Amino acid sequence: MQGFDRLHREVQRWIRDEGWTGLRPIQSRAIDTVLGGETDVIISAATAAGKTEAAFLPLLSRVAEREDEGLSILYVSPLKALINDQHRRLDGLCERLGLPAVRWHGDAPAGPKQRLLKTPAGVVFITPESIEALFLRRSAEVPRLFGRIDAVVIDELHAFLQGPRGLHLACLLRRIELATGQRPRRIGLSATLGDPVAASIWMNPTAPERVVLIEDAAAAINIHLQIRGYLEPNETCASRDGGEVEEPRTALDDIADHAFGVLRGDNHLFFASSRRNVEALADGLRLRSEAAAVPNEFFPHHGSLSRELRETLESRLKAAALPTTAVATTTLELGIDLGGVKSVAQLGAPRSLASLRQRLGRSGRRKGAPAILRVYVRERSLVGAAGPLDALRPETIRAVAAVRLLLQRYVEPPRSGVGLATVAIHQILSLIVERGGVSAGGLFNALCGAGPLVNLDRDLFLALLRGMGDPAVRLIEQAPDGQIMLGELGERLTSNREFYAIFDTDEEWTLRHGVRALGQIPISNVLFVGSVLAFAGRRWRVTGVDDRAKVLNVEPHRAGRLPLFERQSVEPLGDRLAQEMRSVYLSQDLPAYADPAATALLQEGRDAFAAYDLMRHAVLADGPDTHLLLWRGGAMNSVMAVALRAMGAETEVHDLGVTLAQTVPDRARALLESVAAQSPSVSDLSGYVANLSEAKFDAYAPPDVLRRLWEIRHGASVAELSKLAAGAAHAIDMAPPLHLHST
Repeated sequence: MQGFDRLHREVQRWIRDEGWTGLRPIQSRAIDTVLGGETDVIISAATAAGKTEAAFLPLLSRVAEREDEGLSILYVSPLKALINDQHRRLDGLCERLGLPAVRWHGDAPAGPKQRLLKTPAGVVFITPESIEALFLRRSAEVPRLFGRIDAVVIDELHAFLQGPRGLHLACLLRRIELATGQRPRRIGLSATLGDPVAASIWMNPTAPERVVLIEDAAAAINIHLQIRGYLEPNETCASRDGGEVEEPRTALDDIADHAFGVLRGDNHLFFASSRRNVEALADGLRLRSEAAAVPNEFFPHHGSLSRELRETLESRLKAAALPTTAVATTTLELGIDLGGVKSVAQLGAPRSLASLRQRLGRSGRRKGAPAILRVYVRERSLVGAAGPLDALRPETIRAVAAVRLLLQRYVEPPRSGVGLATVAIHQILSLIVERGGVSAGGLFNALCGAGPLVNLDRDLFLALLRGMGDPAVRLIEQAPDGQIMLGELGERLTSNREFYAIFDTDEEWTLRHGVRALGQIPISNVLFVGSVLAFAGRRWRVTGVDDRAKVLNVEPHRAGRLPLFERQSVEPLGDRLAQEMRSVYLSQDLPAYADPAATALLQEGRDAFAAYDLMRHAVLADGPDTHLLLWRGGAMNSVMAVALRAMGAETEVHDLGVTLAQTVPDRARALLESVAAQSPSVSDLSGYVANLSEAKFDAYAPPDVLRRLWEIRHGASVAELSKLAAGAAHAIDMAPPLHLHST
C-alpha cells in the first residue's frame, strides 16, 4: 500500500470499501509523482492495469483539500462510451468527496450541464468535440468554466498523437490556456505508447523534458495465440444434382464454422476490419445458430449501426449474463471496459501493432486467465489468374511478422503532419466565432508560432488565409480595419453541428467510367493520372482525379487480368512490419502458433521467395508487369510510385512495394536507374500527386498549400529515394537498418 498514506482520508476509505487488498505498483508511483510535484505525467500501462485510478486517486486527493471554487479536473476522451464508463467508475468516489462529476457530450443529460455552467465545480468528462462546441456556442463562459482547472486528464493518449483529431485537441487545450491565462498540468493515459518522446512533445511542446513517464513494470501476461490458414476458392462449381451452377463454399464459410464451434458459450470479440466483413460474418454465425436450433450469441458492431443497437450489445457484454460475441470493425478497439472477454479473434493479418496490442488487451482480464488471440488468414488458390505475389502468401507472412513484433513488444511510432491544413482551417473559423473577429497576426500567434500548428510557417499560413478568403470560397473576409471575420460559407459551416468534429466518417472515393458510377472504394495510397487499381473484378487506369469531390475517372486497363493480391487498403503498413515480413521469408522456423494450414501457407510463401531468388533480387516479372519488392512501408512505396510515374510508368502501390504495369524487368531497372541518377527533389515529385486532400476541410485549402505540406511530410522519404532505387535496380540487399520503438 505504498503511497496510500498520502491520499485523502475519504479516498482511503473508498479504497477499503471497494475491497482492495493493495495498490498496484503503477498506482503507488503515480501517487508519489502527482502529489510530489507539478510536472506533466504520462501513465503507460496495459489495458485494465489501473491507469484511471492511478491518475484520479492523487488528483482527487488534492482537489478535496482545495478551497478555491471552480471546475477542478477536465477528463478528455475520444469516445462517448468511454466517458460514460469512466463516469460510472468514478462517480461514487467523487460523491464521497462532495465533488460533482458531470458527463458532457451530445448524448449526456442536460440538467447536470446546466448546473455546472451555473456553478463550476468538480470533474467534467468531455470529448474534444464538446469542448469545441463550448468555444463556438458559449465562448463567454469558457474563462469562468475552465479558469481554475488543476489538471487535464487525456485518456487513450495514443489516439491523439497523430492525425487531425490529435491536432484538434492540442489546439483546444492551447485555446483554454489563452482564454484563462493559466496552464493546468496534463496527465496522459495510454496502453499502447509507441514513441514516448513524441508523446512527451505532444503533452508539453515547449518543455517535453518536464514530462514524467511512468511505465508499468508488471510481469508479461500469458498469451495463447494461433494463426489459422484458409484457402479462398476462386471458381464456381456445379451443384450436386447436376443442375444450375452454384457458388462454392468460401473461406469465410469455413472461418464461420470454426468460430461458431469455439466461441459459443462465452464472451468474445471478433474484429473483422470492414463493415462488409462484419455483416457477412455476423450473418453467417447467426444462420449457423438457427440451423443448430440454439440462441444466437453473435452480433455486429460498427459505426453505421444505431447508438441503441451498439449500446445494447456493449451492455450485454459488460453484464456477462448471456454468452456474447461482438463482431466489430474498430469500434470496440478503444475505450470501455467490456469485462471478462475470454478471447479476441481477428479476420485478416494485422496491419498495425498498436491496434493488435489494443485488441489483445481486451482479453485475459480474468484472474489467472490467459489472453487469447486467433488470427484467421485467407489466401487465394494458386490457379487461373494467380501471379507471383499471390504465391508469396503475403497475408500469412504478415500475420507471422506481426506476432513476432507483438512478442517483441514493438509499437509503431505515430505518423505526424496529417491533417494540418484541415485543423488550421477549422480552428481559424472557430477562433473567429469565439472572438468575433481576429487579426491575421492574432490567429497565427494563437495556432502557430508557439502553438500546436508550429509546422505551419507564416508564409503557408498567410497563403491559407488568402485561399479561405478567395471570392470563390468565401470562408472568411477582411474588414477595413484588418480584422478577419466569417464569410458566407464560414458562417454556414460553423452554424452546423457537424462542424464540431474534425474527422469525417469513413471517406470513400467514387469510381466513374464515363457517365457510369462503378462504385466506391476507400483509398489511402497516393494517386495520380496513370495510377492502376483493381475494382469490380478487373483493372482500371486512372484518367482524372477530382480531389474535392473524391471522384476518380477511370478507364479499363489494357492488362485486364485482376491481380488476386489485395492492393488497396485504408491502413498502409509501417516500415518495421514490412521489414519483418522479409525476415520471416528468410527464416526457417515453423512457429508452433500456426495451425497446419497456416504452416503450409507459410512454407509455400518461403518456397516462392526462394524460387524467385528474392533474397538477392528486387525486380520480379509477372507476365506483362513487373513488381518492385521494396520491403518498406506505405509512405516510402507511395513516394517511389510517384517518382516512377514522373519517369512515365503506370504504377500500382501495394504492401510489398510497387507494380509497374505493362513494363518488362529490363525497363523497370532502367526506370529505377533514372530515379537514382536524377535524385528528384520533393518539389519535383509533388506536382504528380493528385489526391492531396486527406482530411475533412482540405478541399477548402489552396492546392499550393496542400502540395507544400505534402512535401514537408514526405521530405525524409524522398531523401532516401535515390539510394533505394539504386539498390532495387542493381539487385543488392536493400534491407535498411531496423529501428525499433519498443514499449
